[in-house]
Amino acid sequence: MATTFADQLRSLPDEALGALIQLRPDLVVPVPSDVSALAVRAQSRGSVARCLDSLDEFTLAILDAARLSRSPETALTSVEAILELASSAPPDDVRVAVGRLRARFLLHGPEEALQVVGAVDEVTSPYPAGLGRPADFLDPAAAALCSDRAKLRRTVMEATPAARAVLDRLAAGPPIGALGRASSDGAVSEPVRWLIDHHVLVQVSEVGRSPRPDGELVELPREVGMLLRRETGPLGLLRPHPPAPETPVRDVKAVDAAGAGQALEAVRTTESLLEALAVEPAPVLKAGGLGVRDLKRLARETNMDEPVAALMLEVAHATGLLGEADRTGISRSTVSTGDEVFLPTGAYDLWKAQGIAQRWTALARAWLIMTRQPSLVGRRDERDRPITALSPEAERPAGPQARREALMAVAALPAGTAPRIDDVLGLLFWQAPRRARGREAVHRDALDGAAQLGVTGRDALTSYARLLLNPEDADPLGAEQVTDAVRALDGLLPAPVDHVLVQADLSVVVPGPPEPELAGELEVVTDKESAAMRRVTPSSVRRALDVGYSATDLHALFRRWSRTPVPQALTYLIDDAARKHGGLRTGSAGGYLRSDDEALVAEALADKRLSSLALRRLAPTVLVSPHQVSRLLGALREAGYAPVAEDAGGATVLSRPKVRRAPTRTPVSVRLPDQAGPPHLAGPRLAGVVEQIRKGDIATRAARRAPVSVRAANGQGVPGLTSVQAHGQAMAVLQQAVREKARVWVGYVDSHGATLSRLVRPVSLSAGYLRAEDDRTETLHTFALHRITAAVPEEQ
Repeated sequence: MATTFADQLRSLPDEALGALIQLRPDLVVPVPSDVSALAVRAQSRGSVARCLDSLDEFTLAILDAARLSRSPETALTSVEAILELASSAPPDDVRVAVGRLRARFLLHGPEEALQVVGAVDEVTSPYPAGLGRPADFLDPAAAALCSDRAKLRRTVMEATPAARAVLDRLAAGPPIGALGRASSDGAVSEPVRWLIDHHVLVQVSEVGRSPRPDGELVELPREVGMLLRRETGPLGLLRPHPPAPETPVRDVKAVDAAGAGQALEAVRTTESLLEALAVEPAPVLKAGGLGVRDLKRLARETNMDEPVAALMLEVAHATGLLGEADRTGISRSTVSTGDEVFLPTGAYDLWKAQGIAQRWTALARAWLIMTRQPSLVGRRDERDRPITALSPEAERPAGPQARREALMAVAALPAGTAPRIDDVLGLLFWQAPRRARGREAVHRDALDGAAQLGVTGRDALTSYARLLLNPEDADPLGAEQVTDAVRALDGLLPAPVDHVLVQADLSVVVPGPPEPELAGELEVVTDKESAAMRRVTPSSVRRALDVGYSATDLHALFRRWSRTPVPQALTYLIDDAARKHGGLRTGSAGGYLRSDDEALVAEALADKRLSSLALRRLAPTVLVSPHQVSRLLGALREAGYAPVAEDAGGATVLSRPKVRRAPTRTPVSVRLPDQAGPPHLAGPRLAGVVEQIRKGDIATRAARRAPVSVRAANGQGVPGLTSVQAHGQAMAVLQQAVREKARVWVGYVDSHGATLSRLVRPVSLSAGYLRAEDDRTETLHTFALHRITAAVPEEQ
């Protein structure tokens, strides 16, 4: 019969052992060498603490019941004893909780003799269920009082209201309190003194919590606490099931519509911020991050609050759309300090070419798993310094797990349920009290961020966000793909429009998300004023002409895309710009300027605004300058001319404005883990891990049965053995085994320097290697002869 913890694990069938590994995946990171190593790891403080962190409030209460009901002599408990302590809860729910603890091997052994894993007492409170230690441990007088139940009840009933308030507070847990001082002379307050004098409270020391008459603390004996809990039960109020928040249930279509609108706004906001940084890059602070002034400027230019701007900048950076680049080529009037600046990356241009649903999905995935807490921006750190956006101080490794916990708690509610934040926090505390304690701010930040990004709508989780949270929705290779979440959101967003409304003031109204082709052309021929408003200007028309559009092309473009008649002012603007465009042509000489119009050349030569170009006439229609073509084009355009560049053959050079981009960053992995920590094991991987542990256990047990001479040669220090087998004798034993096809024990040193023993059947011995077969695993092994330390025939 299995007696030790390792023996109990060893006796489990493969299915049960695999279930334990699934419940506690940290046990196989890395994979233990055998079952004994697995047992040691399962009883370690760290592993037990991680396991307890995942348990719900009711299961932890049942574990406390198991600790309280242990026998003082054997330290064992039983299911019946646990049921007696948890009598206020349904027995079936208690048995289910006990089953959860046994499946995780926090309780092990038969039902009538259950044992609590020792590390549980080390990583949990010394006061199970908030009850103090037994009275006979604390004080003989208190023990005498508690042994007489009637006298104990009378004493409690005689307590004054103030003293009873102290008892009720300590009975709710924890049972420890500091001595209250009634006056400056150090006298104990009257209610506490009365309770101490009547042995209802016991003084204990602050260090070690040992009973002392002059102790600084007081402790409520366990028996008194259980008496005061007679209405709720010894374990207090038990909640076998999670609390059901009384919140409104909204129409799912309304929730999705609100969330889709916010998702569209999140994409537009991100694009506006990045475009603003492309126009005026922000310097990177020496300590890292974006300056407070730059954040205020970006928020002002994009008409949003600073916390929202900080959130979207953090998300854009996590997605890989925003990065750092050196300030080469940026004028010092634009960036005043810093050697690096924040700029959109090359990935931003690819992101802009995607559909809105795909762009939002990229942002939402990065937000879910980024290790940042944007709500910290604007606060001060422990050194009283402000925390800035994109700075290292906003890093929080627990962020991804906290966001997933909060969203999964909402996802577990019926569709359309819109819980309050406090209700979600209460639900999270029930699901994992140890993990949720102290994470309230992170969970609030997660729910606020979900609302800003459109993950939730009207406080309820959207249908497309539920698909996004599904781990199967992620591409295992991390590649972009059209997922169910993208398709669901795409069906909720307004259909892309293929037209615009051109107005008499040359403004262009875009009545919805433009199609990619329309968006690309609008980017060239118009200037953006807002999400739905653009404007045609002389500079935008000149830009279109520079990239290859002709006047005829522009007229046809506006006739094709506009649902309103093209204003006459726009026709005149295009024709006038096209007539002037290309009247002057530049080339490299340093740079030259030529024109068929001699009067225009003479005007440029006499223009004082162009004196910095040092123009010199080479011919009536040709001027030359020592400056490069780019300098010529810029100065001429600033002076009001409309030159174009040409190549050596005289052909017009078409060019778009050069846009600076930061180096492409690798975004945060798009794979959404099922939970933080070790990977989830299932199927063949789980079976392989179990098989590896079983094989290692067989090999370890076989090594213990190896002959004395082999173990001695492996350096295991067998008493009474003063020398090891000579290497030549080992070769002779192996040669004999090859001829007789007999099994031998081989001691050897592996590539890691570990000394091992294995029972094998030699097949061949040549070229400096021994090839042998392991009959148990049916595996052919190869041993380098210089690593073999001993060889002994198997004893029949």
